[in-house]
Amino acid sequence: MDLKTLLKNTSRSLYLSVQALPPKMRPTFGIAYLLCRYADTIADTPILPPSRRLYWIERFPHLLQNQPVHEIARLVQEIAAPTENPYETELIKHLPDCLAELNTLDDSLRGLIMDVVYAVCEGMQTDLTFFPAEDSSDLHAFDTPGELERYCHLMGGEPGVFWSRLIYHTTHIDMPEEEFCTLGRKIGDALQIVNILRDLPKDLRIGRCYFPRLDLESAGLQAQDLLSPANSSRFEPVKRKWIAWGLSHLKSAHRYFAQLPKTQPGQRAAVAWPVLWTADTFWKVYQEPCLLDPQKRVKISRGVIYRTMLCTPPLLLSNQVFWFWLDKKLRRFH
Repeated sequence: MDLKTLLKNTSRSLYLSVQALPPKMRPTFGIAYLLCRYADTIADTPILPPSRRLYWIERFPHLLQNQPVHEIARLVQEIAAPTENPYETELIKHLPDCLAELNTLDDSLRGLIMDVVYAVCEGMQTDLTFFPAEDSSDLHAFDTPGELERYCHLMGGEPGVFWSRLIYHTTHIDMPEEEFCTLGRKIGDALQIVNILRDLPKDLRIGRCYFPRLDLESAGLQAQDLLSPANSSRFEPVKRKWIAWGLSHLKSAHRYFAQLPKTQPGQRAAVAWPVLWTADTFWKVYQEPCLLDPQKRVKISRGVIYRTMLCTPPLLLSNQVFWFWLDKKLRRFH
């Protein structure tokens, strides 16, 4: 199976964004995504105990950097078993193919990929060391807002920096690189916190409460209370605090998008789509009165995704149209 097919099967919406990118950006972005997704598979596989998953997550950047054949084969063998997602099973078997594609890139692009893999693996180490094993009856919460912000930086912000450096590497951007990357990090933070909000009931049931103890106590809650959907209304102040945090970061997309040349329509579309879809997902979370209910699926529809894509052409030609569209979505929260 070629990597293009692997990417399509692994994440259809992201595949659509990648296909819109300039051809010279696609391989680097696609390989980086697949390798981070591979690390995610290691961190979450029920086949291995947490201690063994932690071992491989700590080793994973080294495997990509030095590519010891026997150790890579052992990793694949340890986690290669049928899963509920057949495409994930295919991804597991194709790590050597991903590495072969990685080796075709020049040193600077491989460096960008290694930076984001290191960051994401550090976030996954937090999952495996701070939180209890999934089959435990324990439930742990971060202590402070700073811990949740740091986790968002690792799992979302650093991928945003990777994306920004890749654009800077392949496109003329007038803004200083570090300023551009800071905006990208904030957008990535927003994408991560909306995922944490959306996945809250599922994460709670594997012992993980990313929302900090201090915020919960201010609402008269403990982490264990979030296991009861009846407490959704009491959780509302915490939910809205972190929605506001995410939206404040998502607003960085105004300046970020303005830097993208209108001669690169695919690149502009690949930035605009996730930002607009994230704003829509925040709205779904905001409107959901029973966010703690595991039976609720907070997810934008395929119709929203495809309507956004159909309405894309004006975004490619006008920053003002993008700003207007994003601001219209953000004004719903006031």
